[in-house]
Amino acid sequence: MEKKYVYFFGAGKAEGAAQMKNLLGGKGANLAEMTNLGIPVPPGFTITTEACTYYDQNDRTYPSSLENELMNCIKNVEEIMGTKFNDPVDPLLLSVRSGARQSMPGMMETVLNIGLTSNTIPGMIKKTNDERFVYDAYRRLITMYADVVMEKAAGVEPEEGKEIRGLLEAAMDEAKEKRGVELDTGLTAADLKQLSERFKEIIQNQLGKPFPDDSYEQLWGGIGAVFQSWNGKRAVSYRRIENIPAEWGTAVNVQTMVFGNMGDDSATGVGFTRNPATGENVFFGEWLANAQGEDVVAGIRTPNPINELGKTEDTAHLKSLEEMMPELYKQLDEIQINLETHYSDMQDIEFTIQQGRLWMLQTRVGKRNGPAAVTMAVDMCESGMIDKETAVMRVKPAQLDELLHPMVDPEGEKIAVELAKGLPAGPGGAAGQVVFTADEAEALGEQGKKVVLVRNETSPEDVHGMHAAVAILTAKGGMTSHAALVARGWGKCCIVGCSALQINVLKKEIHVSGHVIKEGDWITLNGTKGRVYKDQLPLIEPDLESNDKYLKLMEIADQVRKLGIRANADRPEDAQKARTFGAEGIGLCRTEHMFFDPERIKAMREMILAETVDERRQAIMKLLPFQRQDFYELLEAMHDLPVTIRLLDPPLHEFVTLTEDQIRNLARDLDVPEEKIKNRIDSLHELNPMLGHRGCRLGITYPEITEMQARAIIEAAAMLTEKGVNVHPEIMIPLISSVNEYKHQEQIVRKVAEEVLKEKNVTVKYLVGTMVEIPRACLTADRIGAEAEFFSFGTNDLTQTTFGFSRDDAGGFLPDYLSEKILPEDPFQSLDQIGVGQLVQMGVDKGRSVNPNLKIGICGEHGGDPSSIDFCHRAGLNYVSCSPFRVPIARLAAAHAAVVNK
Repeated sequence: MEKKYVYFFGAGKAEGAAQMKNLLGGKGANLAEMTNLGIPVPPGFTITTEACTYYDQNDRTYPSSLENELMNCIKNVEEIMGTKFNDPVDPLLLSVRSGARQSMPGMMETVLNIGLTSNTIPGMIKKTNDERFVYDAYRRLITMYADVVMEKAAGVEPEEGKEIRGLLEAAMDEAKEKRGVELDTGLTAADLKQLSERFKEIIQNQLGKPFPDDSYEQLWGGIGAVFQSWNGKRAVSYRRIENIPAEWGTAVNVQTMVFGNMGDDSATGVGFTRNPATGENVFFGEWLANAQGEDVVAGIRTPNPINELGKTEDTAHLKSLEEMMPELYKQLDEIQINLETHYSDMQDIEFTIQQGRLWMLQTRVGKRNGPAAVTMAVDMCESGMIDKETAVMRVKPAQLDELLHPMVDPEGEKIAVELAKGLPAGPGGAAGQVVFTADEAEALGEQGKKVVLVRNETSPEDVHGMHAAVAILTAKGGMTSHAALVARGWGKCCIVGCSALQINVLKKEIHVSGHVIKEGDWITLNGTKGRVYKDQLPLIEPDLESNDKYLKLMEIADQVRKLGIRANADRPEDAQKARTFGAEGIGLCRTEHMFFDPERIKAMREMILAETVDERRQAIMKLLPFQRQDFYELLEAMHDLPVTIRLLDPPLHEFVTLTEDQIRNLARDLDVPEEKIKNRIDSLHELNPMLGHRGCRLGITYPEITEMQARAIIEAAAMLTEKGVNVHPEIMIPLISSVNEYKHQEQIVRKVAEEVLKEKNVTVKYLVGTMVEIPRACLTADRIGAEAEFFSFGTNDLTQTTFGFSRDDAGGFLPDYLSEKILPEDPFQSLDQIGVGQLVQMGVDKGRSVNPNLKIGICGEHGGDPSSIDFCHRAGLNYVSCSPFRVPIARLAAAHAAVVNK
């Protein structure tokens, strides 16, 4: 059977359905679903993503059966609408829109009003009795087609300022100036007719070919342009940021045109079934009378709020749809409620009202920021709309980051200079240096600078700069504009429609409220209130503990997940923070961080310079009271929860990296010659310290270091036990590669522990285990597992030793590896599951083969990465450990892993 490439929808029946998203794209699948639900959808058809793949792989040609399928579908549309495509008397007009399986707002192309030609325009004027409307539709077609098909899809790369859309818009501005009007609605039929001819002259001069005057040429040109836009620069940038596979392709939706610009009884709008910025369960959106859909999102005209509830201080004077067309608003409100109920998720809808008749053009799962995602997931779960597993899957782990976003300090705001106000499109506060182009934002962002991208309005070409900026500020556009939509999807601070800004891109400056803000100047945005301030204001961290919705989501996640979540912390305040965020213990305490206090480092250096065992022991034991206090405070902060303490890991040279002055001072303090210190430093030098004298190797060479640390841990635990505090120390021996290294160090720890507990006459439950970070330890994990009480994978070093990469030096070549696709991602950020992961799995399996109750965790940086957490769940680990601020993300990611791998 021949493959089907075109799927029809219309008159209450569709060949597709919502679950066919991979084939029909999100838009096409949902148009079919709405049609089947009896919702008024203009009839049309969807050309599949498989046709896009064929087009890409076959030199931009179409499958042989496609034209025939398409012509049959056009006949079906003609029968339903009672009009004909390319008919001079009663012409049918079509729109061509993209529709990938995952929403990519504004990234790909749309062409409206296809079918208007010198042959069909007279019939259209007679049919509508409205010459102005027809020429308004015609100039829109010419603009879109020239931009999308004749320039972008044709691969034309004009000089800056010579882009065809810009040239046509400049001609439009001239026409408005000549007529003495501000808005395009002020132009007459004669003006628009003249403008259409002027547009065609500009196209011929600029692009060297005429605008096509044939309906079918326009249609095929539009279809090809949408397919080509899948590999356009902005779509590729967006796909890279959102990790959307290139092989997915896009579908094309061809649909009967309905017109929101046929007079005051016509309108167009965009809505969300809940507020996408706050998550509040209120129908939210914007509309414009006598306009086409692009006008609402492009920011050309300031849109009106859809209902009375959506009015703000800044839009209170504008008429809502609820006020102007109450019956149609009621119908729309019922449809949006039905759609949300049907999909059990917040929907982003587009609609057009043509001469008093409502048509639905789209529904899709609406993009939302992190705080809104949390609110919606919890509310829908509590109302019974979705179950707990669905609720946790509704919030991406990365979105929780947004709840940790800083806010502008209210005290700082009171005395700040307010420059302007706009619409609050993205939450939180951000301060950065002003830039005016996306390229500049990206370049400075890569240098680690905080920048605010300021534009009159953003376009899809700006996505790379928008992603790099800490915040986005636009002079035009509403809450459903491109900037607002993209910023919301990324949880980025954003203010739109800030009309007081006079932006001069050439001079790189903004004139606003009597101030001149130049490129590089600092401004601060309060994206929650829509306020812009001069200079850099202080930001404050949010208080998650008072956020009921967040706490409820975490409670649900904890019920769903199987993995334990611990934190990496060396200080009691970090441990307390981790505990507040929901950590169930400390998975890694790095003891070396405790040695750099002036008094401690002096004792450490004295030990390093000592010439006999007695001198070394005497010096290192000076650290015992300090270490005992460190561990006492840490164990006390984490009472009732396990605390894994790693014995000293780095090579000794790290403690004697000294300047000439420091050598002089140390020689004086210890009363030794400077030469002796220099000779010792030279003797500690290693060609490859990462693989050198460190970890358990230090403890074997200098057993007194292990003795001192073991005594400090057990004494602290004993003191707390005497006070009635329940403690669970876990002593971790680092960098072992053989079972004999482990046994040597464990013997010292156990001997010291027995002595201390006998002296104190108390019982402390403690574990001794090891950090698995060398491939040989994974390969011999059955031998080590027969002795150790726990394993903790140190995946930072395991990644280094498996790849043979030095983490500190890989920055010189890793960017090339990623850009050339030699590696899919940075293995230090996301665990290399097929290489390093195999060693981890082997370590788990071999260790548990001899000790089924072996407790196993991971404590490298990968412990806070969602895809690595998913791997740890599948590998059968007991817990992951990450930085305190990643704990909420890890809790949610672990719940995702439990659902996905059920």
